[in-house]
Amino acid sequence: MELPNIKILDEKDARLHKVSEEVTFPLDEKTKQTIYDCLDYLEMSQIEEIAKKYDLRAGMGLSFCQIGINKRIFVVSEDNGDGTFGRYIVINPQIISHSEELIYVGEGEGCLSVNREVDGIVPRYARLRLKAYNEFGEEYEIRVREDIAIAFQHELDHLDGILFTDRIDKKNPFKNREKMREI
Repeated sequence: MELPNIKILDEKDARLHKVSEEVTFPLDEKTKQTIYDCLDYLEMSQIEEIAKKYDLRAGMGLSFCQIGINKRIFVVSEDNGDGTFGRYIVINPQIISHSEELIYVGEGEGCLSVNREVDGIVPRYARLRLKAYNEFGEEYEIRVREDIAIAFQHELDHLDGILFTDRIDKKNPFKNREKMREI
């Protein structure tokens, strides 16, 4: 498998702080191919030998704004642990509901656009229900929880021009940790 030609913007790029635009259907073939390329890139980044070969940082999600395309599209690829991946294609997402329970990533969130270590926690909902569209313009509802819920919220933030670093309290990076559950 050949590494897709994906160029990820750095956190200093102003385009990452713009709100992405709604997508209209049908998608053109180039946009669909970009979706599949992003998923392939994420999966290759999670396979140790390939990641080493191409010097990739492991990533679970990628928003179109991170590759310089200002559209409300993101993808998430979850390693199922058996050589397969769960693929999520999320277009024009809208949150329907979320849990009251808050969680955070114990070792801290990461981002393919943030090439540095960042201390602090990002409060996220433990469970999320949203409505979105797939690449064929078909509407669906999905419930996600735990690490996938965090990935979805992280990518949703990207669509609104927010980086995870913006959500960390600068004066107290571990603020309210005792009110949340670590995962």
